[in-house]
Amino acid sequence: MRIDATGYLENVRFIPSPNCDERPPECAITLLVIHSISLPPNEFGGSGIIELFTNQLDPTAHPYYLSLRDLKVSSHFLIRRDGEVIQFVPCTLRAWHAGISCWQGKNRCNDFSIGIELEGSDDIPFESIQYERLIALTSALLAAYPIIDIVGHADIAPARKTDPGPFFDWKNYRQALANDDIRLIARADK
Repeated sequence: MRIDATGYLENVRFIPSPNCDERPPECAITLLVIHSISLPPNEFGGSGIIELFTNQLDPTAHPYYLSLRDLKVSSHFLIRRDGEVIQFVPCTLRAWHAGISCWQGKNRCNDFSIGIELEGSDDIPFESIQYERLIALTSALLAAYPIIDIVGHADIAPARKTDPGPFFDWKNYRQALANDDIRLIARADK
């Protein structure tokens, strides 16, 4: 995998999300945030995530969707359960994935981060193909941007979020990146 100069991952499906904007001037991308999502909750393979990120989610299609009415969110990338990688926002733009957040004393993590969503939940282990794609994507992002920290959504918004959840294998993710001679700085307790 490779990120081009305009912030697009080569050879993946791009579905543009309107839920993005310009990053602050001269703001380096130094943080990678790992998320998980399933729509409806604990159901996989449907179109709900794509519809949410493109503001096309029908709030009457599922009872849970009523709580998402008028929500404007996106992520740079989604890795489906089958390993498909979809990009919604170029890395050069600010995707609206982190919400109210803080890392290392800096608020507004969307300003300086890239968000990757894994199709999953707190209740089910992720698929090995998702880790393979995540490792390849992370390696491409580390080669393209001065990322120094990789964290979960729960790390930057602990009062609101739990993702990527207890089934995310931080140890093997970190080890796989280290085996590829990629520097990974993440919280030591993971």
